Amino acid sequence: MASRYARVLQSFPKGYSLAFAYGSGVFKQIGHQNVRDNMMDFIVAVRDPQAWHQVNMAQNPKHYSALRLGGPHFISRIQENWGAKIYFNTLIPTHEGMMKYGVISHSSLVADLLDWDTLYVAGRLHKPVLMLHKAAEDEELHNALKLNLYFAVHTALLLLPELFSEEQLYMTLAGLSYAGDFRMYVGEDQNKVRNIVVAQIQEFRTLYMPVLKELEEYVILDTLRGMGEQDTSPPARLYHLSMLPKRLQLMLIREWNKDGRSRDLEDVLRAAAHDTDVEDVIHKGIQDIVKISSLTQSIKGILTAGATKSVRYSWSKVKKMWKSLQR
Repeated sequence: MASRYARVLQSFPKGYSLAFAYGSGVFKQIGHQNVRDNMMDFIVAVRDPQAWHQVNMAQNPKHYSALRLGGPHFISRIQENWGAKIYFNTLIPTHEGMMKYGVISHSSLVADLLDWDTLYVAGRLHKPVLMLHKAAEDEELHNALKLNLYFAVHTALLLLPELFSEEQLYMTLAGLSYAGDFRMYVGEDQNKVRNIVVAQIQEFRTLYMPVLKELEEYVILDTLRGMGEQDTSPPARLYHLSMLPKRLQLMLIREWNKDGRSRDLEDVLRAAAHDTDVEDVIHKGIQDIVKISSLTQSIKGILTAGATKSVRYSWSKVKKMWKSLQR
């Protein structure tokens, strides 16, 4: 399967530390008969965005909208300073089918994985992806990718009850990056998260079982029965809270100090561990992160795609949403 996507990747300049394909053009989803009928989606992380865009604009000038007239420095500034710090070229015809690809700097990727700055690419990596390249010698990147999955599990367990189904766990994990995303209300299949999970249960197991095995002191997942059970005592919840990414912990501090007091992180986490409504605060925190990044990135996407492609892409999304509402 990877050869098709690897061939497309060969049309890009080198200099990327990470490259993966994702979405309904790679993995089965309910409601999609054949992955080959869907657009292929790629994300590449590059060390030097300006240098990478300069080479790519020379090799693939038709990939870019009229913004290319501003040159590679202008393109990299838009990438780094607007939206979720990722630059998308969309509706690109290839011999393997239509594709869309996003370019993010290596440093912005690592920051998102470790801190959930935007949850845009970090959230994408909470779901199965087809990894096409990962710099073998980059220990920082490998650790960040691993920690991002641990953050997701700790967060999901705080949002789940003591007893839960395997499908419920994966839907919570897959749904983190869609919480607060306005596109889920305008332009996306309303059953998107479930469509992903039900068709990719085995891929989710492969992705998360190594993490869950290391957390067996706190959670047990029986894949034969399709059921999970976790320790929901205050000490267990305190552990999960202490392992959340920085952005969520800062949001907890702000919430607990709304009364004007100045509790530090340790005091806040202890209080939150005993609060039965803490999952609502966490869910709102995730929504706030995603709401901002998804909206600003979508506005940026209109510029980077150009008017004609934006209309075509948006219309295809609206048709998907309409179909989902008819089912």
